[in-house]
Amino acid sequence: MTFWIEMVGWAAVAFTFAAYSMKTMLPLRVVAILANISFVYFSYEESILPTLVLHLALLPLNVTRLVQILKMRRKVRDVSHQDGNLEGLRPLLKAVDFDDGSYVFRKGDPPDRIYVLDAGEIELVELGKTLKPGELFGEIAFFTEQKVRTLSAKCKGPCRILTMNENDFLRVYYQDPSFGFYIIKLVASRLYEGIEQRPDAYRTAAGGDNSSNERHPV
Repeated sequence: MTFWIEMVGWAAVAFTFAAYSMKTMLPLRVVAILANISFVYFSYEESILPTLVLHLALLPLNVTRLVQILKMRRKVRDVSHQDGNLEGLRPLLKAVDFDDGSYVFRKGDPPDRIYVLDAGEIELVELGKTLKPGELFGEIAFFTEQKVRTLSAKCKGPCRILTMNENDFLRVYYQDPSFGFYIIKLVASRLYEGIEQRPDAYRTAAGGDNSSNERHPV
């Protein structure tokens, strides 16, 4: 074994150790790919067939996962931190139509989706506030200890709402720091505004009032 081949082998070990130490997926996949390439070269030169086959199989898998992460980041990189422009999220969202008077969710409901109003108006009932198209809502419940809706959202006229399920929302939140920072700012500003205007509105009930106005299934 030559000195340089041995160094490549040790580099592969170091990359593998570093990959297992990573806390976020993007750098983990990059370092894992470097480990795969190093092990492929080392195993080929030293004729170590099992290791060669293993890392030849892992390399395209890690490349595929890296591409998926980069695509996800690209989809949300246009999110504006200043004006709440969420056009970059549109490919991740599913459009749902609601009738006038329908509740998107009620105070006390468990959160399973996040929403972006595409058309129409939404009233946050307990606050008496109206949301306009382009605004994101339903995010606060994901960060409460009780994991329940803190307010009720009701349609004022017909509405078209873009929805994202909990898993997709949390994946984007954790994988893209810019989107995560936008959500933190949004939650903080809305809590501050709500507490200033209606401090009683955020005293979350144990369960929502579901006695009237059937909720649209989403």
